[in-house]
Amino acid sequence: MTRVALIDDHESVRLGLEAACARAGEKDVVFSGSSVTAYLTWRARTGSPPADVVVLDLTLGDGTTVTENVRRLVLDGSSVIIHSVADRPAAVREALAAGAAGVVSKSSRIDDVIAAVTTVARGEPLNNVEWASAVEGDREFADAQLSAREREVLRLYAAGLPLKVVADRLGVAYSTAKENITRVRVKYVEVGRPAPTKVDLLRRAMEDGILAESAAEPGGGAGDG
Repeated sequence: MTRVALIDDHESVRLGLEAACARAGEKDVVFSGSSVTAYLTWRARTGSPPADVVVLDLTLGDGTTVTENVRRLVLDGSSVIIHSVADRPAAVREALAAGAAGVVSKSSRIDDVIAAVTTVARGEPLNNVEWASAVEGDREFADAQLSAREREVLRLYAAGLPLKVVADRLGVAYSTAKENITRVRVKYVEVGRPAPTKVDLLRRAMEDGILAESAAEPGGGAGDG
């Protein structure tokens, strides 16, 4: 069962998602509430493990920011899907930069929201129209200013190849390939889009059009091997 938490200050939205999760099966809504603080307080009180996926409204009515909400949830151990009208590209970009796995519009069919939960629960990046729109609408999001060599190393490495194989394919020393990946990570940190793991690098490469979703090679692990 995928453990799901719903955080939205509109009760009707939460009730609709709860019913859809129940119909879909294999989705256990462990928390439904109006704020991240309420969710974390519930976790501390009950000792319940973090939800696998949190479906979070982009803007809550409690004065919190999307950055602090996403970061608190990610640090707590959950993947976060932003559920939003997606008409504020800068705010969506902010949520993604803070570590959200993706965004699903509130105008989407409810089955699409459930499908997004399933995708993220499997540890796969969520690549959808709202995500692309946010990136396209805010060029700062996409501009890590990678060199041609850094982009090529990232493309192969994020596709699932071990770094040694990447170096061999490009005809460079292993140390050179490793230095390129280090510089890539530093550049993403500098634009507020940290990528500490290989999965994060895959997500950045997909966001920036360096690697198409279909190009990820089978068997590519999430480790940094």
